[in-house]
Amino acid sequence: MAQKNSEMKIFSGTSHPEFAKKIAEYLGLPLSQINTSRFSGGEIYARILENIRGMNTYVVQTCTQRVNEELMELFIIIDALKRASANSITAVIPYFGYARQDKKSASREPISARLIADLLTTAGIDRIITMDLHSDQIQGFFNVPVDHLTAMPILASYFKEKKIKNPVVVAPDTGRVKVAKKLADRINAPLAILHKTRPEHQKAEIMHIVGEVKGKTPIIVDDMVDTGGTATRGMDVLRQNGCIDEIYFVATHGIFSGPAIEKMNTAKFKEVVITDTIPTAGKNINRLNVLTSTQLFAEAIKRSYENQSISSLFD
Repeated sequence: MAQKNSEMKIFSGTSHPEFAKKIAEYLGLPLSQINTSRFSGGEIYARILENIRGMNTYVVQTCTQRVNEELMELFIIIDALKRASANSITAVIPYFGYARQDKKSASREPISARLIADLLTTAGIDRIITMDLHSDQIQGFFNVPVDHLTAMPILASYFKEKKIKNPVVVAPDTGRVKVAKKLADRINAPLAILHKTRPEHQKAEIMHIVGEVKGKTPIIVDDMVDTGGTATRGMDVLRQNGCIDEIYFVATHGIFSGPAIEKMNTAKFKEVVITDTIPTAGKNINRLNVLTSTQLFAEAIKRSYENQSISSLFD
């Protein structure tokens, strides 16, 4: 168990070092020293370069399109921390990879999100801090505490300040209704829902819209944008139903894989708004606005360390 009087140490994996650096700066700490490298055969090596015996450690590692290597690196760093006698180990994973594989949708499929949870627990974590999981049930895959943060206050504050005329918050599918409703309530806007079918992996077809969008400015909200298919198909349906042709797309995690950049630019959104849970360097998306979530993560780490309430951050 974490001890309040134990020293705090912040470590960074290689997936998003700038994110970890900003967290450490907010907390008034330097990033702790770690050496991560690759052997010529591709194997990952990690060594802690300072004493951490009896200390509370936090390792920041998000998941990008190199998710398999980044998770393996995280497991190895956790093992190094455990064997160096850290008092506690918290995995800070801004974007939790494999979260979409949270159930069996067909026979003989794995539940990969549960497997990743088991591997993290086996590696030796005492707690996990993450943001906007694809489904809330993933928290139940862990036998350690999960601090599940949400970017909703950050996103809602941004759109409140914009004072968009006659907005309507749009859920891209029925699974996102709960999230969309929260944003709609926070910015005092009505809700619309796009009904979607998914004939195969990473392909979606939107059939119709529930709610009124005519003469309104749509804000499509999702937990992530990956290939961009859902977002761009949603625009077509909204325009066919007479919305104002200034459509916003907002998501917590900007993966932008495969044809996403081309699709998002072709769609000509008024603005694409994401947070910085995944690095966006080299992803040239028009009218992209990246909001920082590092202060929220830093505050969650601080409250975890001091045994204070984290849920009160979102009240």
